[in-house]
Amino acid sequence: MHNSIKIFLISIIISSHAYCDEFLIVQSTTSTADSGFYDFILPAYEEKTGIDIRVVAVGTGQAIKNAENGDGDLLIVHSEEDESIFINKGFGIARKKFMYNDFIIVGPDNDPYDIRKEKNIKDVFKTIKEKKLLFLTRGDNSGTHKREVFLWNHSGINTENIDPKYYIDVGKGMGATLNMAATMNAYTITDRGTWLSFNNKQDLGILFSEVPPLHNQYSVIVINPAKHPHVKYDEAEKFSNWLTSKEGQELIANFKINGQQLFFPNAK
Repeated sequence: MHNSIKIFLISIIISSHAYCDEFLIVQSTTSTADSGFYDFILPAYEEKTGIDIRVVAVGTGQAIKNAENGDGDLLIVHSEEDESIFINKGFGIARKKFMYNDFIIVGPDNDPYDIRKEKNIKDVFKTIKEKKLLFLTRGDNSGTHKREVFLWNHSGINTENIDPKYYIDVGKGMGATLNMAATMNAYTITDRGTWLSFNNKQDLGILFSEVPPLHNQYSVIVINPAKHPHVKYDEAEKFSNWLTSKEGQELIANFKINGQQLFFPNAK
């Protein structure tokens, strides 16, 4: 059993014959992987149980598709509407909330257009659109991308009406998108966990945060063995229960970078 965490940045189908009793496959959003969360939390469970947790880190939309195909045992994502659809279609057993953080708007730290003075997300996006500021969208059907599109719509702005020279679809994960934003001195939306663990901030800074529409809830869902009999349901349920247990929740709270907590446990 290896102590290091295997983060599989792939979206290929994992054939069921590759399964064995010693590991579980988690289909996951990229933000939990990019932030270093799994590197911190999973060794404790692996040492405790001898079960190797293998993470397929892709956007939430792709993670859900992979889970629907039976390419995993659990799902960890952050898009409540899509999670509910997944469960209602019979692919998931139950949705368990286990931690949250928030989304933030980042951009040039010198804030030439006074984004930090805005009181609500509507005014933030209105300024970005009217001033023709460079904004990078992930465009990858991830939970972050879905929330970004929701916020534009919530602000009364249709992104299809923004000049693509300024609203740039990068089609990449959160870490890569932040790298591009740092290089281009552009604006984007990110989860706070990935931002705190991001080491290439250059001239970027947090410009807007801590309002209710930016709440970012993470959930764990065990894949239904009635849909995919090869799923290791018992072990997946044990891992899911551990994440929501006192031990798992305390570990989540202890995950910090430079003294700052990245995720906040909130299992009931």
